[in-house]
Amino acid sequence: MPNKWAIILAAGSSRRMGSQKLLLPYGSTTMIETVVDQVQKSNIEHVLVVLGPEPGKVKKVLANKAVKFCLNTRHEEGMLSSVICGIRALPQEAEAALIYLGDQPEIPPEVSNRVLEAYDDDLFGIVIPVYNHRRGHPLLVDMKYRREIEKLDLEQGLRALRHQFPEDVLEVDVDAPGILVDIDTREDYSNATKKQG
Repeated sequence: MPNKWAIILAAGSSRRMGSQKLLLPYGSTTMIETVVDQVQKSNIEHVLVVLGPEPGKVKKVLANKAVKFCLNTRHEEGMLSSVICGIRALPQEAEAALIYLGDQPEIPPEVSNRVLEAYDDDLFGIVIPVYNHRRGHPLLVDMKYRREIEKLDLEQGLRALRHQFPEDVLEVDVDAPGILVDIDTREDYSNATKKQG
């Protein structure tokens, strides 16, 4: 039985935004709810959200979603620390994980499905969507790399895994610029919400 997980990284401190950006209004809900909804519209079976600062507030807005949580108490160490937190929280039978950023609400379900299909069809352990020759999210990693991920340098992040195993990396072209767009600043947020209108 397939056992593929989405790991949504929601443990950032939102320093550049000045407030918890994942709780900002986005569409008819909030940014983090939009990300979860987009993932749950895809063929991914399970969703895990990695929490950091203000975990109670994020949990509260996701209370009616079928998601699991883990708390990254080391979120100040950067994004890879959240990836590791998420990987450690997955069950042993997990087959693969797709890594999403909580501030990328414009990744459509079709992208997730395309990455999943490529993984199932081509037997590569690392699958990356690409738009206009640029790599984005979600990055899929096979769980055979659990231990390697835990040993990666926190500064280099997951890109170090790609460098270690280049022969196992598959790039998949997608027609979705949202895979490259994360919302870090008030200006980013303003531009993203204007496009919605």
